[in-house]
Amino acid sequence: MLQKRPAAERGHVQHGWLDARHSFSFATYHDPANMGFRTLRVLNDDRIAPGAGFGTHGHRDMEIITWVLEGELAHKDSMGNGSTLKPGVAQRMSAGTGIRHSERNGSPTEGLRLLQIWILPERPGLEPGWEERHFAESERQGRLKLIATPEDDDGALKIHQDVRVYVANLEKGDAVTHALEPGRGAWVQVARGSLTVNGERLEEGDGGAIEDETEIVFANGDGAEVLLFDLA
Repeated sequence: MLQKRPAAERGHVQHGWLDARHSFSFATYHDPANMGFRTLRVLNDDRIAPGAGFGTHGHRDMEIITWVLEGELAHKDSMGNGSTLKPGVAQRMSAGTGIRHSERNGSPTEGLRLLQIWILPERPGLEPGWEERHFAESERQGRLKLIATPEDDDGALKIHQDVRVYVANLEKGDAVTHALEPGRGAWVQVARGSLTVNGERLEEGDGGAIEDETEIVFANGDGAEVLLFDLA
């Protein structure tokens, strides 16, 4: 069964330089009915004005994945890492015992849009870590591309939780099926465009929880970009 989370019902904050939509409770947005799904705790759709961003701040005990949709994100952290993320590059930061970082729009003229994803780790007190990977659009076209997994996989980010994260870009005529093992659940999030998920139409910004199903069928895309979280 798919329990839809319509885009318009997400939390919304507007700080001038930041226009953010929250699928789950976050910061000043609190919704007891939407505190996360299984170990997926935060899913924010952030639009950041040119040259603006989040100054240096700290995190602990969280697996943080960033997926850039438009523009470029400048990242710096207390482990000495610094990089610029563009569309197609995924970043994983394991906050563990503590990490500080800043995230800013790297362009003085163009907007930035990204998805920030927080996943609860398998245990507290992990050693902090960071990595990033590039996933070419050709790898995601018409198929689900694994971008994060708890297994050792040279082609994907490694996260410290029993969660697998996929991204797919689907055009008209594309159909992709994902098998869901017994006891597992899934969250789907439409980043762009629209498509059907198990026969139900989801538009840009829509998400949904799936449980008690054996497979998930993505079809009828119109330039859709969708993320799938397969969770224990």
